[in-house]
Amino acid sequence: MPLRTLTSHRNLIDSAIAQHHGRFVNSADESVLAEFPSVVEAVSCAVEIQAAIKAENANYPLERRMEFRIGVNLGDVIVEGEQIYGDGVNVAARLESLASPGGICVSDTAHAQVKNKLALVYEDLGAQSVKNSAEPVHVWRVPLDGASAEPRGTQRIPRRYRRAGALSFPRP
Repeated sequence: MPLRTLTSHRNLIDSAIAQHHGRFVNSADESVLAEFPSVVEAVSCAVEIQAAIKAENANYPLERRMEFRIGVNLGDVIVEGEQIYGDGVNVAARLESLASPGGICVSDTAHAQVKNKLALVYEDLGAQSVKNSAEPVHVWRVPLDGASAEPRGTQRIPRRYRRAGALSFPRP
């Protein structure tokens, strides 16, 4: 049963990534890595994914429900073929681990890009120590009760920046 639930949820996730012009990079173990052309698209996608998963879970008995954590970061990455690596990816993965099940955490750099562009509320979690980072990362939680990611406007991000987002699947 969990495999069918996971497959159904992955279909929702993959569809949302594509609709928000993201690129599925890879999946390892229980996580998905995607990059987006803008942080606005990444955060909008994260909100859409969490809302879709919540709605889908309502159709399942408690023992089949799965919740996901999402981390979004704006940062430099190393591109090698189809893969991306580096601090931008590492921070996104660490943000994901700080999010509650069904939740979203964004870095301060991502928050600075979306705070006035999406009709969302952001809760300041302050500086958080994260694994493999010499300095703490300032983290913002995106509470999803009644949230919608309606754009307030758009802004192009300079091409030299790559965006990374990490999605995590819980262990059964």
